[in-house]
Amino acid sequence: MNDQSLTYTTEKRFTQEQVVALFRSVGWHSADYPSRLYKALMGSSFVISAWDGDRLVGLVRILDDGELCAYLKYLLVDLDYQGRGIAGALMRMVREHYRDYLYLDVMPDESKNAPLYEHFGFERLTDGVALEVWNQDPSLMR
Repeated sequence: MNDQSLTYTTEKRFTQEQVVALFRSVGWHSADYPSRLYKALMGSSFVISAWDGDRLVGLVRILDDGELCAYLKYLLVDLDYQGRGIAGALMRMVREHYRDYLYLDVMPDESKNAPLYEHFGFERLTDGVALEVWNQDPSLMR
């Protein structure tokens, strides 16, 4: 189902509180670092947000090098709004925006989410390995 009452924007007009509420709605721990999360989104290359009036209900965040590679870091939709085609609409906008890039990559944090991205045309790398360093030092969490 495609919800016509929703609006989408590339303007970063969300507040820190709206972002935290969205991330908490899906249980993502990034919400535990509100100022860092907000600052990261504001500094991202490309963000599309989905709105129901003044309520932030979906968001996709991309980091890119301006020419060849783009990396999709977040795609999330408020639990109350899932199943309305929001993720699909966000992905169509991302694919259109980055249509001239050679690579659009995503590394789902959990393998159970891979089928969602495959549904949107992403393919598993046959010999790829995801790597991560997670800085848990409390002094880094400001």
